[in-house]
This record gives sequence, C-alpha cells and structure tokens, in this order.
Amino acid sequence: MGEVEISKQAIATIAFQAVQRSYGVVGLASKNIADEVANAIVKDPTHGIDVDYKNNQINIDIYVIIEYGTRIKSVAASVANTVRYQVENSLGIPVNEINIHVQGLRISNGGD
Repeated sequence: MGEVEISKQAIATIAFQAVQRSYGVVGLASKNIADEVANAIVKDPTHGIDVDYKNNQINIDIYVIIEYGTRIKSVAASVANTVRYQVENSLGIPVNEINIHVQGLRISNGGD
C-alpha cells in the first residue's frame, strides 16, 4: 500500500498556525542568538518552533513572546493545549510533549 511520511516542517507549520491564534502570544522568538541571526538572513515561516519526530513520537518546543500583563502560566498552558489539539487533530498522531519557553514579554500597542 505504501507509506506516509510527515516532515518536521509540516508539523511545525501546523503548530505555528495554532500559536498565532493563541490569546496572549505577541510573537515567536529564537531560542538563541545563532537562530536569531539565521532567521534574519532566511525568513523561516516556522521560526520559534522546534519539532522532534522519531518513532511516532512528536515532541515540540515553542519559543514565545507573551503580552505583558497576561498570566504567563495560563497563556503557556493555553498555547500547549491549542497546539496539541491542532497537531493531533490534523495528523492523527498523539503528541508526546510540548514545551513552552517564554523568551520575553512585550507591551502591545493596543491598535494605535
């Protein structure tokens, strides 16, 4: 019958879309300065998301910037739940682990 392979990039794209829709998230961040420099050169659409997919186990690390004044723990839990739901719903493969790394806080401009 054949085999279906899912790339890490495809999983990261699903996670990226879920993070973008999450309340309290201002943006995605780099995990370190080397990634920041690389992203400045080549705009990666899934910047801030690392996926490890081995033996049908999906582990996702997400590096976010959260809006100042929101409850960090609540926003992080919401992001993890949203990403887990979207990835599992899209792929039919359970997510083993989601780690949210808060890289900073930012005050939003409120639409001014």
